[in-house]
Amino acid sequence: MSDNATAARRSAIYLLDQILGEGRLLSECLAAGALDRLPPEDRARAQRLTLETLRGLERADRLLDNHLNRTPALTVHNALRLGAVELCHGEAAHGVVNSMVEIVGRSRKHGRLKGLVNAVLRKVAAEGPDAWPKMRVPRLPEWLRDPLIMAWGKDAVTGMEQAHFAAAPLDLTVKPGAKGPGEALPTGSMRVQDAGQVSNLPGFDAGDWWVQDAAAAIPVGVLAPQASENILDLCAAPGGKTLQLAAAGANVTALDISESRLERVRENLTRTGLTANVIAGDALEHQGEYDAVLLDAPCSATGTIRRHPDLPFAKDGSEFGGLIELQAQMLAHAWTLLKPGGRLVYCTCSLLPDEGEVQVEEALDQYSDMAVDRDALKIPGIEPSWITEEGGLRLRPDYWADRGGMDGFYVACLIKSA
Repeated sequence: MSDNATAARRSAIYLLDQILGEGRLLSECLAAGALDRLPPEDRARAQRLTLETLRGLERADRLLDNHLNRTPALTVHNALRLGAVELCHGEAAHGVVNSMVEIVGRSRKHGRLKGLVNAVLRKVAAEGPDAWPKMRVPRLPEWLRDPLIMAWGKDAVTGMEQAHFAAAPLDLTVKPGAKGPGEALPTGSMRVQDAGQVSNLPGFDAGDWWVQDAAAAIPVGVLAPQASENILDLCAAPGGKTLQLAAAGANVTALDISESRLERVRENLTRTGLTANVIAGDALEHQGEYDAVLLDAPCSATGTIRRHPDLPFAKDGSEFGGLIELQAQMLAHAWTLLKPGGRLVYCTCSLLPDEGEVQVEEALDQYSDMAVDRDALKIPGIEPSWITEEGGLRLRPDYWADRGGMDGFYVACLIKSA
């Protein structure tokens, strides 16, 4: 097996150590430069191996437990997990085993365990590929699974887990009048299966489309931006919604606290030939008056596990209380930025009702000049069963199961009295 493949595997093991040992998100590791020294092809491979291992972690551990008397040190365990997942996905046994033996063997701390790695992975190579598809779909950790079952029921959560394990296809939002590759979805997004390198897809260089999960594109559809309206996109990065608003002809102010994340917004605006006023700043301190506000509030991101399987392992739910409080503060401040007669779309990429339905219920109780606009949800592709009691929209990964699912999202349109 090539040195390149071994380098990608070594990097994937490092990422797994960071996520499973240090509680760091993959995005944090990448932003800190964890893969910067690898060429692009190996970088992509290291990321793919990390994600595949996290998705299949429960199955890998069950296979490995049959051959381990005790759990080895995390780095060795992660090398075994990665090896097991690759073997069960059909990679050639000699390449995987030799590579993992070399990686562990070169470790000062764990080199003596290379014989164990060799023996265990050879056993997994013999039995794993047949056993793998017969094992149950990996489950979410209990800290997240239990509240989701309370909210949506066991069958729904099982469906979500199937969507998480299957991973996410690539969804695109296409500029009005342009063409996008892939299959048209009921809500108007395009879906590409097995997309490969995004920048190689037709229309990328021309700026005809941008990457955005179909569920994430729905809030702007609910807001229904009109040409020349002054619209604030609060918490704008990574910018998909900003691009949608700009493509509709609105005068968009895109605000985000992270200057580095706004660079990506600017890059996509340039590529697509769209314009917005991009500002780095604190959402709670921003002042102004707008026809409409889109608040995609900071949240647990539990709706995005199809694409971010690191999240349930890096987090434990302990910080969610602070996020829920921040969401309420942001919603309250956003309300002050809205003209009378204006509309605010509140959304989160969360599966937890406390970050969606409950926030809107409490806001409706609190503000006498606030009403929910159910008619705003009458847009293409929305199933009536997705509309919630208080008049919001609940999207879940188990919806569109035959098409590849969607991100979990909550969306509500709130109208301010004139």
